[in-house]
Amino acid sequence: MSANIVITPVSTKAHIKQFVDIAYRLNADDPHWVPPLKSEVMKIITPGKNPFFEHADVQFFLAHRNGEVVGRISAHIDHLALEQPIEQGMGPGTGNWGFMEAADEATMHALITAAESWLKEKGMNRVLAPLSLSVWEEPGLLTLGHNLDPMILLGHHNATYQGWIENLSYNTAKRLVNYAVHVKDGLPELINRIVASGERTKKFNIRKVEKKHFERDAAIIMGILNDAWSDNWGFVPMTDHEIQHAGKSLKPIVHEEIIRIAEIEGEPVAFMMALPDINQIVKNMKGSLLPFGWARLLWWLKFPKSKTMRVPLMGVKKELHSSRLASQMAFMMIEYIRRDATARFDTEWAEIGWILDDNKGMVAIADALGAKINREYLIYEKLL
Repeated sequence: MSANIVITPVSTKAHIKQFVDIAYRLNADDPHWVPPLKSEVMKIITPGKNPFFEHADVQFFLAHRNGEVVGRISAHIDHLALEQPIEQGMGPGTGNWGFMEAADEATMHALITAAESWLKEKGMNRVLAPLSLSVWEEPGLLTLGHNLDPMILLGHHNATYQGWIENLSYNTAKRLVNYAVHVKDGLPELINRIVASGERTKKFNIRKVEKKHFERDAAIIMGILNDAWSDNWGFVPMTDHEIQHAGKSLKPIVHEEIIRIAEIEGEPVAFMMALPDINQIVKNMKGSLLPFGWARLLWWLKFPKSKTMRVPLMGVKKELHSSRLASQMAFMMIEYIRRDATARFDTEWAEIGWILDDNKGMVAIADALGAKINREYLIYEKLL
């Protein structure tokens, strides 16, 4: 069967349309797959619309069998990732692939082989995958949680992909975990005592972001993020343009009540961001705002109700890592966001992640909250 598979580099507008469309056809029978808006997918994969392309080489591929598109993949080299210490996961010689979709194992193998060949031709000697496209977007392959709808900015993959990838001698490089916790009825009493203690400390100030000064606060948040995560496995710094782009992209679903910045004596040192799950409204749009999806989306953006929130990002400046202050500020931000999320958005559950499974500080916070792992993503590696 593999002899009938032809791999073609994406080079035309027709190819790009096929690259986007194949995911909708292959996942049509998965009740938990949320079809992303095609316009948003196009922004992600288009140079000039996604600042990732400013520091990366990217090639997309299609797989055809008997004239029919049966799969896709991206191969890419992030030059900022090449500059990172190799002991942190990325580093010199490391390329990536992602956006993989395949009708069967033979197609998946042909696509990955094409991506590997492209990376080797570019001088890479190692692969970390899947990343679609950067570590800041949708990293890893879903290996636990296929029975759940993906939340905003979380990937969702066919469960058979794990075996197909591992059959090509890919080994686990890092495990990313996502936690779920019931928040409607409050947090454990220990957390309440920690929050109360922090509230008696006058040097703390936990404030909401200000949407009228969103660009300012977005820059503060991303600056803390780049500092807080800089020693993490897989870290690649966000450029100024990427920070601006992320802020602009997220602004429609930013709500002041559920994003907090922590200050010590007036200096921003930590933040926590929660987002309502826009996927609950996007799921029924089938990838398009037409004919009436735009009206439903605009109404939801103005009057959102979200039974589940996702906390995709939080961070504390490195100088405070492992300190009592760090965990205290984290619990205070969590509680303040919880109060507003339940009151305004009718939120009952929160998801925290993804988190590196060996990030002891974050795992300890999740454990203290009584949160349980509900999703797992694996990032694989292979020497070329």
